[in-house]
Amino acid sequence: MKKPAKNKDFIKQPWYEGGTQALRKFISDNLVYPSEALAQRIEGTVFIKYDIDYQGNVNNAYVFSALGHGCDEEAVRLVKLLKFKVEKPRGVHVLFHRNIQIHFRLPKAKEQPPATLQYQYIPAKEKKEKPAKGGNPGSGYTITISLG
Repeated sequence: MKKPAKNKDFIKQPWYEGGTQALRKFISDNLVYPSEALAQRIEGTVFIKYDIDYQGNVNNAYVFSALGHGCDEEAVRLVKLLKFKVEKPRGVHVLFHRNIQIHFRLPKAKEQPPATLQYQYIPAKEKKEKPAKGGNPGSGYTITISLG
Protein backbone atom coordinates (compact mmCIF):
# COMPACT_ATOMS: atom_id res chain seq x y z
CA MET A 1 0.00 0.00 0.00
CA LYS A 2 1.12 3.51 -0.79
CA LYS A 3 1.27 6.15 1.89
CA PRO A 4 -0.53 9.38 1.09
CA ALA A 5 1.91 12.00 -0.18
CA LYS A 6 2.78 14.69 2.31
CA ASN A 7 2.70 18.28 1.29
CA LYS A 8 6.36 19.23 0.95
CA ASP A 9 5.79 22.96 1.27
CA PHE A 10 6.57 24.11 4.79
CA ILE A 11 5.40 27.63 3.98
CA LYS A 12 2.28 27.96 1.89
CA GLN A 13 1.93 30.93 -0.45
CA PRO A 14 -0.94 33.40 0.05
CA TRP A 15 -3.75 33.41 -2.49
CA TYR A 16 -6.59 35.73 -3.41
CA GLU A 17 -9.96 34.16 -2.70
CA GLY A 18 -11.59 33.39 -6.03
CA GLY A 19 -8.30 33.21 -7.93
CA THR A 20 -6.82 35.39 -10.60
CA GLN A 21 -10.14 36.11 -12.30
CA ALA A 22 -11.63 37.45 -9.06
CA LEU A 23 -8.51 39.59 -8.50
CA ARG A 24 -8.81 41.12 -11.97
CA LYS A 25 -12.51 41.76 -11.47
CA PHE A 26 -11.85 43.45 -8.11
CA ILE A 27 -9.25 45.71 -9.71
CA SER A 28 -11.44 46.64 -12.68
CA ASP A 29 -14.45 47.32 -10.43
CA ASN A 30 -12.55 49.52 -7.97
CA LEU A 31 -10.19 51.34 -10.34
CA VAL A 32 -10.94 55.05 -10.52
CA TYR A 33 -9.22 56.67 -13.49
CA PRO A 34 -7.46 59.85 -12.22
CA SER A 35 -9.00 63.01 -13.66
CA GLU A 36 -5.58 64.51 -14.49
CA ALA A 37 -4.59 61.41 -16.49
CA LEU A 38 -7.98 61.37 -18.17
CA ALA A 39 -7.68 65.04 -19.15
CA GLN A 40 -4.21 64.49 -20.64
CA ARG A 41 -5.24 61.13 -22.18
CA ILE A 42 -2.51 59.15 -20.37
CA GLU A 43 -2.46 55.36 -20.75
CA GLY A 44 0.01 52.79 -19.49
CA THR A 45 0.93 50.30 -16.81
CA VAL A 46 2.06 50.91 -13.23
CA PHE A 47 4.26 48.20 -11.68
CA ILE A 48 3.77 47.79 -7.93
CA LYS A 49 5.81 45.78 -5.41
CA TYR A 50 4.04 44.95 -2.16
CA ASP A 51 4.32 42.78 0.93
CA ILE A 52 1.68 40.47 2.38
CA ASP A 53 1.90 39.86 6.12
CA TYR A 54 1.03 36.63 7.95
CA GLN A 55 -2.61 37.79 8.31
CA GLY A 56 -3.11 38.38 4.57
CA ASN A 57 -3.02 42.19 4.71
CA VAL A 58 -1.06 44.19 2.15
CA ASN A 59 1.73 46.28 3.67
CA ASN A 60 4.42 48.48 2.21
CA ALA A 61 3.11 48.85 -1.35
CA TYR A 62 5.38 51.01 -3.48
CA VAL A 63 5.71 51.93 -7.15
CA PHE A 64 8.42 50.10 -9.05
CA SER A 65 7.73 51.67 -12.45
CA ALA A 66 5.76 54.93 -12.44
CA LEU A 67 3.30 56.39 -14.92
CA GLY A 68 2.51 59.69 -13.18
CA HIS A 69 -0.50 62.02 -13.42
CA GLY A 70 -2.18 60.42 -10.37
CA CYS A 71 -2.07 56.85 -11.74
CA ASP A 72 0.67 55.78 -9.30
CA GLU A 73 -1.28 56.89 -6.24
CA GLU A 74 -4.43 55.20 -7.53
CA ALA A 75 -2.57 51.93 -8.15
CA VAL A 76 -1.09 51.94 -4.63
CA ARG A 77 -4.53 52.72 -3.14
CA LEU A 78 -6.02 49.82 -5.07
CA VAL A 79 -3.32 47.33 -4.04
CA LYS A 80 -3.69 48.26 -0.37
CA LEU A 81 -7.38 47.29 -0.58
CA LEU A 82 -6.49 43.68 -1.45
CA LYS A 83 -6.94 40.95 1.18
CA PHE A 84 -5.29 37.54 0.75
CA LYS A 85 -5.84 34.16 2.39
CA VAL A 86 -2.78 32.79 4.21
CA GLU A 87 -2.37 29.46 5.99
CA LYS A 88 -0.46 29.93 9.23
CA PRO A 89 2.54 27.63 9.06
CA ARG A 90 3.17 26.36 12.60
CA GLY A 91 3.00 29.76 14.22
CA VAL A 92 5.75 31.31 12.07
CA HIS A 93 5.05 34.88 10.98
CA VAL A 94 6.15 35.14 7.36
CA LEU A 95 6.27 38.21 5.12
CA PHE A 96 5.56 37.47 1.45
CA HIS A 97 6.71 39.69 -1.43
CA ARG A 98 4.68 40.08 -4.61
CA ASN A 99 4.54 42.18 -7.79
CA ILE A 100 1.48 43.32 -9.70
CA GLN A 101 0.77 45.36 -12.80
CA ILE A 102 -2.13 47.80 -12.83
CA HIS A 103 -3.16 48.74 -16.38
CA PHE A 104 -4.65 52.14 -17.09
CA ARG A 105 -6.56 52.17 -20.39
CA LEU A 106 -8.72 55.07 -21.49
CA PRO A 107 -12.42 54.23 -21.53
CA LYS A 108 -13.72 53.67 -25.01
CA ALA A 109 -16.09 56.35 -26.24
CA LYS A 110 -19.59 55.10 -26.95
CA GLU A 111 -20.31 55.31 -30.63
CA GLN A 112 -23.41 57.27 -31.39
CA PRO A 113 -25.26 56.72 -34.61
CA PRO A 114 -24.77 59.59 -37.04
CA ALA A 115 -27.44 62.26 -36.75
CA THR A 116 -29.84 62.43 -39.65
CA LEU A 117 -32.06 65.22 -40.80
CA GLN A 118 -34.99 64.39 -42.99
CA TYR A 119 -37.09 66.86 -44.95
CA GLN A 120 -40.12 65.84 -46.96
CA TYR A 121 -41.79 68.09 -49.50
CA ILE A 122 -45.29 67.45 -50.75
CA PRO A 123 -46.86 70.00 -53.16
CA ALA A 124 -49.81 71.98 -51.72
CA LYS A 125 -52.48 70.49 -53.98
CA GLU A 126 -51.56 66.95 -52.96
CA LYS A 127 -51.46 67.54 -49.19
CA LYS A 128 -55.08 66.39 -48.83
CA GLU A 129 -54.32 63.06 -50.37
CA LYS A 130 -51.20 61.34 -49.17
CA PRO A 131 -49.81 59.11 -51.87
CA ALA A 132 -49.63 55.44 -51.10
CA LYS A 133 -46.27 53.91 -50.36
CA GLY A 134 -44.13 54.33 -53.45
CA GLY A 135 -46.71 56.91 -54.71
CA ASN A 136 -46.62 58.77 -57.99
CA PRO A 137 -43.24 59.83 -59.22
CA GLY A 138 -42.83 63.58 -59.15
CA SER A 139 -45.50 64.03 -56.47
CA GLY A 140 -42.92 65.10 -53.88
CA TYR A 141 -39.45 64.36 -52.64
CA THR A 142 -37.54 63.52 -49.49
CA ILE A 143 -34.10 64.83 -48.59
CA THR A 144 -32.05 62.93 -46.02
CA ILE A 145 -28.86 64.47 -44.65
CA SER A 146 -26.49 62.40 -42.51
CA LEU A 147 -24.27 64.36 -40.13
CA GLY A 148 -21.13 62.77 -38.79
